[in-house]
Amino acid sequence: MTDKVLIVDDEQDFLNIISDRLKARDMNVSTAASAKDAIRCIDEESYDAVVLDLMMPEMDGLQTLKIMKEKNPDLQVILLTGHATVEKGIEAMKLGAMDLLEKPADLATIVERIKRAKAEKIILVEKKSEARIRDILTRKGW
Repeated sequence: MTDKVLIVDDEQDFLNIISDRLKARDMNVSTAASAKDAIRCIDEESYDAVVLDLMMPEMDGLQTLKIMKEKNPDLQVILLTGHATVEKGIEAMKLGAMDLLEKPADLATIVERIKRAKAEKIILVEKKSEARIRDILTRKGW
């Protein structure tokens, strides 16, 4: 099963390069050039991971992360930034980011984080399914 990832960055050249490189590693890659496009994408599709640029016009990565997590708390978001600060990193983690990587990030590191995000998502979904099954069994009294 291929990893399904959404890459969000306002730099089109970066989107093209990272998309091509991840596709070459058999990943199913979608891209968004703005926060608004990214939010639309997560409303329409399910992703194993979202790789989100921290600094974008219109809406920054932290605002986008907050909206994404409100819409889908299980969404695994990896923030990318060329302007990392400890404060931004702490804020990102508080908002539910899985990780914060500094640009230029090594492709192997990005791939490893995407794989870890997919594993985390699978665990979350399994836990929720188990809880629903337990709830049904308890209510039905079988």
